[in-house]
Amino acid sequence: MRTKGNGKPRVNIVTLGCSKNQVDSEELLTQLRGSGIDAVHESPRDDASVVVINTCGFIESAKQESIDTILRYVDAKSEGIVDKVYVTGCLSQRYKDDLQKEIPDVDAWFGTRDLSRLLKVLRADYRKELVGERILTNPSHYAYLKISEGCDRPCSFCAIPLMRGHHVSKPMEALVAEAESLARQGVKELLLIAQDSTYYGLDLYGKRALSDLMKRLSDVSGIEWIRLHYAFPSGFPMDVLETMAERPNICKYLDIPLQHGSTRMLTLMRRGITRQKTEELISRIRSAVPGIAIRTTMIAGHPGETEEDFDEMIEFIRAQQFERLGVFTYSHEEGTHSGTMADDVPETVKEERASRLMEEQQEISLRINQKRIGQIERVLIDRVESDAAFGRTQYDSPDVDNEVIIRETTGLRSGEFVTVRITDASEFDLMGTLC
Repeated sequence: MRTKGNGKPRVNIVTLGCSKNQVDSEELLTQLRGSGIDAVHESPRDDASVVVINTCGFIESAKQESIDTILRYVDAKSEGIVDKVYVTGCLSQRYKDDLQKEIPDVDAWFGTRDLSRLLKVLRADYRKELVGERILTNPSHYAYLKISEGCDRPCSFCAIPLMRGHHVSKPMEALVAEAESLARQGVKELLLIAQDSTYYGLDLYGKRALSDLMKRLSDVSGIEWIRLHYAFPSGFPMDVLETMAERPNICKYLDIPLQHGSTRMLTLMRRGITRQKTEELISRIRSAVPGIAIRTTMIAGHPGETEEDFDEMIEFIRAQQFERLGVFTYSHEEGTHSGTMADDVPETVKEERASRLMEEQQEISLRINQKRIGQIERVLIDRVESDAAFGRTQYDSPDVDNEVIIRETTGLRSGEFVTVRITDASEFDLMGTLC
């Protein structure tokens, strides 16, 4: 095994899937470097003797990407480019026994809660004093803060509980300490993530404590934006909206996956809510936090979805005018309730419906963005290139939402806030000039 001067291997961590996986990889990276191991994240060069692949098993396309990545590094191992290949994460958690048989050249497989065991194999000590410390793998001015693990929701289509287990909230004191540590590193924006963020605290405190947590985090010096992701609509804690409205450093932004606009389909999906109750919730959200940007996701082609159900979802989207919307085509997952149903919507129909949804949203997004022309916005710069700077308003999350494009780059730096006048708009971007 190729080694550095300390006799320990160079480790390359490759992350697939969502921001929750990214946090897991950052924690692994921090622990490895804390043990004196030369560890990197997604090295562009094949210069590591050990590769750890943090996999995703959410939907079929993600599973295939994970398998393709594993096979690529197994081939690199056979060619002598790397010495060891380890696999962790959701795909490994769910399919470890099958994968061990199909890809025997992987040196070891680990689940989603096997950090200590993985560190031991990598000859690193699990250091409790590093818990809450993070080496970030994205730009240093923002960080994902995972407030809980697992999920107790019974959604028919979702395999997350099979891979991540039951809901476990992270203690509030630990999250505040982590936020303080991130702020000392220069982080200005916290993105709160979980499988279900609105369930936070029920297991620890006997009540939904998300609002209390957000208040505690908003008091952390140096944190200028707090953004809430992955809220569940059924049982939504309304006190969160009061906190959002009264705290200036909590963004007027809510990521709340709704999945469908038909009561019949919501019932099949086991979402615990009807279209009428969903519409009432959205109305209350917009009333409590004027100007809020709502991001949601929809699923096209779930088993049993008729053309009438789909038309109802289109009508729902038109009526609600969501500022941000993403679409998944249904993926048939074994072990889920939907997996026991006939996957009766052809793939071509799923894709066609998803395209129609996004065409509808494209028109909505363009109208909403054009209304912002002339407005003055506070913008956080994410990156500066030779011909433009790219930033975001409080209404936009990294990687998935609008960017503000600024052609004046002189003196601009990543991670700084600037005041911008919006001068033009497209479907998914805004253009502006410095004020």
